Amino acid sequence: MGRNPQSDERLRPIDLARRHGLSTQAVRNYEQAGILPPADRTPHGHRTYTPLHARALDAFLALVPGHGHATATAIMRAVNRAAVDEALRIVDESHARLLDDRRTLRAVENALDDLAPGTEPRPSSGPGGTFIGPLARELGIRPATLRKWERAGLVSPRRDPLTGYRVYDEADERDARLAHQLRRGGHLLEQIAPLIAQVRSAGGLEPLEAALHDWHARLSARGRAMLTGAAELDAYLRTRG
Repeated sequence: MGRNPQSDERLRPIDLARRHGLSTQAVRNYEQAGILPPADRTPHGHRTYTPLHARALDAFLALVPGHGHATATAIMRAVNRAAVDEALRIVDESHARLLDDRRTLRAVENALDDLAPGTEPRPSSGPGGTFIGPLARELGIRPATLRKWERAGLVSPRRDPLTGYRVYDEADERDARLAHQLRRGGHLLEQIAPLIAQVRSAGGLEPLEAALHDWHARLSARGRAMLTGAAELDAYLRTRG
């Protein structure tokens, strides 16, 4: 491999910091964390960096938006100790998490579509709501399943003051149907709970549409950022040789 004429260029911490819009302390912290390869020292103990360090910093800062700080750090640490296969495995796992998030979003959208918004509420089996038996029969599940979902925070029926029976209002029925659709799609209760919470905080299904658009946008931005990070990481790997 030919010698890189820039490899002899020496950069002070302040040079590297200014080039990347960072503080000199941040540059030193990144070196200490293994994000940058170790710097040479002058006879007086001052750090000196090279274009290789600048390229490493380019790669790390490009990886963070798509993979997050912790994952980007793990990738760079692996590269800097010459464990490239491990670094690529970490990248692959991060891409797999993005794919899982996309599948979750699709499952939520499909579940919401299956709820047929706009339909009239079904007749109640009790005053002001539906009892557990009729709702379980409607969903094709056992009452014990609804009680399990309640413990997991997926539904929160009130109790009838006279009988103590659970009473599911319209929002509870909506949450139960959404949970049922997601469970049929293979999602775990701990995965469903935050989605149900998001529906509640949005005030129902219709306001959730904006949140779903935002979710799409964030996943797309993350995917694009991963592409940018991959290009910078590849450039760093080529520089290292």
